Amino acid sequence: MKQETKCIEAGYTPKNGESRMIPIVQSTTFKYDTSADMGKLFDLEAEGYFYTRLQNPTNDYVAAKIAALEGGTAAMLTSSGQAATFYSVFNLAGAGDHVIASSTIYGGSFNLFNVTMRRMGIDFTFVEPDCTDEELEAAFKPNTKCVFGETIANPALIVFDIERFANAAHKHGVPLIIDNTFATPINCRPFEFGADIVTHSTTKYMDGHDATVGGVIVDSGKFDWMAHADKFPGLCTPDDSYHGITYAEKFGKEKAYITKATAQLMRDLGSIQAPMNAYLLNLGLESLAVRMQRHCENAQKVAEYLKNSPYVSYVTYPGLPGDKYYERAKKYMPNGTCGVISFGVKGGRKTAEEFMKHLKLAIIATHVADAHTCVLHPASSTHRQMTDEELIAGGVLPDMIRFSCGIENAEDIIADIEQALVAANK
Repeated sequence: MKQETKCIEAGYTPKNGESRMIPIVQSTTFKYDTSADMGKLFDLEAEGYFYTRLQNPTNDYVAAKIAALEGGTAAMLTSSGQAATFYSVFNLAGAGDHVIASSTIYGGSFNLFNVTMRRMGIDFTFVEPDCTDEELEAAFKPNTKCVFGETIANPALIVFDIERFANAAHKHGVPLIIDNTFATPINCRPFEFGADIVTHSTTKYMDGHDATVGGVIVDSGKFDWMAHADKFPGLCTPDDSYHGITYAEKFGKEKAYITKATAQLMRDLGSIQAPMNAYLLNLGLESLAVRMQRHCENAQKVAEYLKNSPYVSYVTYPGLPGDKYYERAKKYMPNGTCGVISFGVKGGRKTAEEFMKHLKLAIIATHVADAHTCVLHPASSTHRQMTDEELIAGGVLPDMIRFSCGIENAEDIIADIEQALVAANK
C-alpha cells in the first residue's frame, strides 16, 4: 500500500461485524480463566494483555499503523515525545555508557540528555550535524551505545545527513536513532537511509489538532544485536526479571528492542499512552498525508514571501532554493520537508517580540506542527534554559522566530505576517 492508504488502512483490520473504527479499550485490566494463562503472559511465553501500563489493544493497533508507515517491524506508544526520546536511548545505555547526539536537537531533548540523563551516569558527546568525518570519528568511544539525531532540527531546520551518520554508527557497531517528528514518514522514511530506530512526538503533525500529547518508538528490525552482543548486554544476556529470557535470541532482530522497552521500561516507569489518546492520535493519522502536503505548500509560499520582505533579515527553510540544506533535503525529502520556517526580523529581539504581538491569525504558543498557524520565540521559551553559547551551537539565534504554517489559506497567513511586520516597524 502507498503511504496515503496506510494512513487509513494499516494497523487494524476489522473482522465480520466488528467496529469499523479502532475500538477504545478503556480498561486497566483483562480477565483470564486460569492463573496459568496469565502466567504465560508474565513470562513472555504468550501474546496478550493483562495490564494497560504495559500494553493495550488500542495502543497496539495505532503503534502498528505507525510502524507500517515508517517501514518498521515493531513500535510502542508512549505518553509523550519526551518519554519516547528517553526510552529509545535508555533501552540501550545505562550508567557508565556513552551516547553521541547532534548538537542541534530540540531543546527539551538536549536538556534531557545533558542534565537529567547525565545525572543517571550516562555520558553524552554533542557533535555539530555538519562536523567533519574526523570530528565525528573522534566522538566515538569504546562504551558508545548509540547515535541520536533529528531529520529536521527543531527549530534550526538543519537537515540531518542520515546516511552519513548511519554509516559511522554501524562502523562502530551501534544503532542510529532518528527523531522524525518534523518530516513524518510521509516526507521521510529514515530506515531507507540506514537509520535503525525512529522516534516521534506524535503530539505534533501525527495528531495535528492540539488534541493529545504522545510519543512513539519504531524499530526497523534490521540491527543485528547479537553481532554486537558485548555492547548490548541488556538485549543479549539473560534478563533475570523474566526468568532468564535473552531478548535478542527469543524475539530476534525484528522484535527484541521493542519487547525489552515494553517488558522492562514500560513495566517499571509506566509512561503509557492512554487508550483514548491513542484513539485521537489515530484520527490524526488518517489525514496525515493530506495535511502534510498542505503544510508544505503553505510553508513554501510563506518562505518565498519572507525571503523578499524588506523587514526580514534571514529565512531558513530547506525547501527554498539557495537554502544551505536545499540539496540535502531533496535527497531525503524529495516531496517536501515540513511546515515550519525559521526567520529573523530586522531590529533584533525587541522588534521580533513586537512583530509577534501584532499577529492576529497566528497564535503565540509553545506548540508547533499542527493545523493552526502558530509562532514562537525559542530563545525566550523552549530554549530559555540554554546559554547563548549553547543556543548558537544549537542553531538558535536570539532573534530567531519559529513560524509553524497551519493548513489555513496561505494568502491569509501571509496577510497576517505582512500587517504584523508593518505594525512592528512603525
